[in-house]
Amino acid sequence: ASTILKTFMDVHPMIIETLSPQSCQEWDDYIINSSRSCLYHLSCWKDVIEKSFKHNTYYLMARDVNKKIKGVLPLVRLKSILFGDYMVSLPFFNYGGPCGDNLETENELLNAAIDIGKAEGVSHIEFRDIQKRENNIPCKTEKVSMILELPDTSDELWESFDSKLRSQIKKPMKEGMTVETGGIEQLDNFYEVFSKNMRDLGTPVYGKNFFENIFKSYPEHTKICTVKLKDTAVASGFLIGFKKRLEIPWASSLKEYNRFSPNMLLYWSVLKFAIENGYKQFDFGRSSADSGTYKFKEQWGAKAVQLYWYYWLSNGNKLPELNPHNPKYNAAINIWKRLPVGLTKIIGPRIVKNLP
Repeated sequence: ASTILKTFMDVHPMIIETLSPQSCQEWDDYIINSSRSCLYHLSCWKDVIEKSFKHNTYYLMARDVNKKIKGVLPLVRLKSILFGDYMVSLPFFNYGGPCGDNLETENELLNAAIDIGKAEGVSHIEFRDIQKRENNIPCKTEKVSMILELPDTSDELWESFDSKLRSQIKKPMKEGMTVETGGIEQLDNFYEVFSKNMRDLGTPVYGKNFFENIFKSYPEHTKICTVKLKDTAVASGFLIGFKKRLEIPWASSLKEYNRFSPNMLLYWSVLKFAIENGYKQFDFGRSSADSGTYKFKEQWGAKAVQLYWYYWLSNGNKLPELNPHNPKYNAAINIWKRLPVGLTKIIGPRIVKNLP
């Protein structure tokens, strides 16, 4: 239900409401036309998260006295015995946080979210932002997004690569590997590679329905690129486009084929696809500075863009560390790596739904 949460009586009165089905198109029109928005501000992710994970969501929008939307903030509550009770804007993805006409509106949305967090009794709220803010709440800056500015043609991009990178791209071609790019018909290929790779990393895997729901909610700009050796999928990436940026939030390859570098052909293919379809930027996803994944993405020409993850903490709680680098998860990770892939597909979705 669309419920007025709070009215701010200052120079420009602001009404904070929750999103209703009738307001989705208005919300999305605002996001499409905003210079501060990202893919995950779109309203369709509310349905994706609710249908895939059954989480409660709080999609906040700020209106002025004339009922015009001035800003939005998507918020999701994750609650479990294992990982606690907290909120994230936005879990499962790299971006979120408030998107408004100005900092004043965004601060009002942040305050409204914090009021909800207090009322619901959560331990903390994580805002995944790309804006540096002076808001006096703790901030983590360990992560960056790796963004590549794309040239007009794939030939220009190829010429920008050094000889080593070109050789790595050619290697899987010489082994007879081929590339297929398509829609939901490629999902089985992607999920087979993805689920095996997640098991090998010791990470619980999302259910296939999560990716199906993304396709159903955002079909026109969602693609899968798969590298095959004969009929076997050996590497695959999930692509989502918004405005002039194409993103690869999930990509995997089978470790037994890594000596043939199928991931190099995968990334070259998706970069070509991005250019040929009019995208101007490619988002390789987040990395820790100077990590192995950072250096992998850097070799393609990607540049680091700082991410700012802000935290409202209840009752003096410590900053959360719900990530694989937390030592207390080492034993669980090592056990997970030894489980049959079929079993991880059953158990994994029940665990990962509560990990941000």
